Amino acid sequence: MRTFREQALAVLRIEADAVQQLEQFLNDDFDKACQLILQNPGKVIVSGIGKSGHIANKIAATFASTGTPAFFVHPGEASHGDLGMLSHGDVVLAISNSGETAELLTIVPVIKRMGITLIAMTGKPESTLARLSDVHICVSVPQEACPLGLAPTASTTATLAMGDALAVAVLDARGFSADDFALSHPGGSLGRKLLLRLADIMHKEPLVPVVHRRASIKDALLEISRKGLGMTTVVNDDGKLAGIFTDGDLRRILDQRLDIHTTAIEQVMTVNCITAKAEMLAAEALNIMQQKKINGLIILNEQQEPIGAMNMHDLLRAGVL
Repeated sequence: MRTFREQALAVLRIEADAVQQLEQFLNDDFDKACQLILQNPGKVIVSGIGKSGHIANKIAATFASTGTPAFFVHPGEASHGDLGMLSHGDVVLAISNSGETAELLTIVPVIKRMGITLIAMTGKPESTLARLSDVHICVSVPQEACPLGLAPTASTTATLAMGDALAVAVLDARGFSADDFALSHPGGSLGRKLLLRLADIMHKEPLVPVVHRRASIKDALLEISRKGLGMTTVVNDDGKLAGIFTDGDLRRILDQRLDIHTTAIEQVMTVNCITAKAEMLAAEALNIMQQKKINGLIILNEQQEPIGAMNMHDLLRAGVL
């Protein structure tokens, strides 16, 4: 009797071999399936039942998140009204290892009558579903990983991998970009990094810390405390940015024994500071702050006036960091 690890290793090897064997099925039919999906203006409806149904659901989700409108339809429910979701220009991707799934075969005549393209993905090219389809993609495997040869294991892994291959091939042909991906994943970390701009997360008036260049260090410290960003902008008479004064600047001048009541902030501020524009991506701002080893950024308008401010805590709250 095999140990747990020995059995697990046997399963992984069988399934890895099943996926590798799929290379022989990347033929003209695969190319045609990709072209049909690209050419048809409608949706990709993926259908299957049992374990194939679970795989079909995931493949539909992969298509939908990579630029191809798609959804899963249960073939049993399709026979009882859900076929109404189909319309001209759609493509049906029917998945069945045996190619003889009764629930799928029941709806094939309706699909044909509607003039909808049918792509079948089965393990048996000679099966009924394969013969009735416009295009057949073979996902046959040498053996199942189940020692009884009964439970769908290697066959479902192979089908999932082929579904990914189909979706990604179409993605690439569409020119689908990381920005496109972000639009369908606004709640994910990638979406936040590619969609969030400084204008979305920066502190705006009246929360932007601002003091005049002739204000005292004491006034600047009070402004820093009021606004809570660990810094304040310093502006000229015309409102344009003259410099910045931060908590770090304060630590650096402590040993100078300056009178904070009478010393003007312009004498100790940092000039030529790092600034940003409101339309800059938050992820880009994070990269700048990490490279320059700074904790905050001032956001300027076209007139070089401070219109916003932010720090690392804002990026953290926004989920960018």
